[in-house]
Amino acid sequence: MSHTKRQRAPGELELVRQFVNSFDVEDAQDALGDPAGLAAWLREHDLLEAQAEVGEEDRRRAVAVREALRALLLANNGGERDPDAIATLHEAAGRAGVALRFTEDGSGLEPSAGGVDGALGRLLTIVHAAEHDGTWPRLKACPWHTCHWAFYDNTKNRSGVWCTMEVCGNRAKAKAYRERRAAAARR
Repeated sequence: MSHTKRQRAPGELELVRQFVNSFDVEDAQDALGDPAGLAAWLREHDLLEAQAEVGEEDRRRAVAVREALRALLLANNGGERDPDAIATLHEAAGRAGVALRFTEDGSGLEPSAGGVDGALGRLLTIVHAAEHDGTWPRLKACPWHTCHWAFYDNTKNRSGVWCTMEVCGNRAKAKAYRERRAAAARR
């Protein structure tokens, strides 16, 4: 699917958007499809140490975190909050040892774990920061059932629904039109 730069999230939140989009629902392409793919993705995004080993269990947990984040982004777009997604993220934060750290420059959340758990914890700290700076509600997932692409809503009134109006928005409009015509024909 063609996605544009206008969907990019500000600052580090873009990393979370890219992580969620590491699985393209429509094309069934998963950058995290095996442990090597997960390791490559995390290293490419400076989240994993070069010497860290990555196994299947790490991959399974990373995919669970990714899909939990996608569920939250669907909720940001008018969907229901998924308590299982929240529980998954809570567990991931615990495994990462996410804690408040103080420095001479201030404070922030940081993971104490290394490896994949630390990398996932880093993504969760970015989510936390976005919740507090007000950018989190604008990171959404497209509600079209074969898409669910993460995008940043840059509209002034935060009303963006579709990853692209040209693709998913038109699909939804065409479906609604067909349903209205079918209902009218049954009358």
